[in-house]
Amino acid sequence: MKRIFGLIGALVLVLAVAGAVWAAETKEEKALNKQAGEISATAKTSQGEKVVMGRLEKEFNVTDTQVQGLRDKKLGYGEIAVVLSLSSKMAGGVTDANIQQVMTLRQGPPTMGWGEIAKKLGAKLGPTVSQVRTMNRETSREMKGGKEQGMGSHQGQQGNMGHEGMGREGAGGGSGMSHGKGR
Repeated sequence: MKRIFGLIGALVLVLAVAGAVWAAETKEEKALNKQAGEISATAKTSQGEKVVMGRLEKEFNVTDTQVQGLRDKKLGYGEIAVVLSLSSKMAGGVTDANIQQVMTLRQGPPTMGWGEIAKKLGAKLGPTVSQVRTMNRETSREMKGGKEQGMGSHQGQQGNMGHEGMGREGAGGGSGMSHGKGR
């Protein structure tokens, strides 16, 4: 009898440890959450919000109404970027139905992390991390560029940068994931 209780106790302990490990964020999820947080922080000023909205609309070909719909669900702008990026990896791209599917997985029940959602959708999280990181960089670049955006925005930005983003990510000896052309 003691042996059975001992085995049950050991099994419960193993399941508890496995659950804690399973629930822990992966490096990719941590990086994604960091980038999303930075985007949300940028959007806290009126100028930042305008720049982030413009980036979301341009990057994912969405309307301000679609973005506002996600804001109404209490999502930060960084989380919105993640939702839209994951949606863009689905058949049909960023559609209201795909956005809703990602949101349903995220909000549950049961609630899922970004890595679980990507896996459930048959996608890898890495490309989403890269896309959100690039968006964060471009948003920061626009914010630093000042109020004069649009025509001539490449002038005065990193003098030797002739084409937007060309070679930028790999310049610091990155992971090699920055050379994707599938956006």
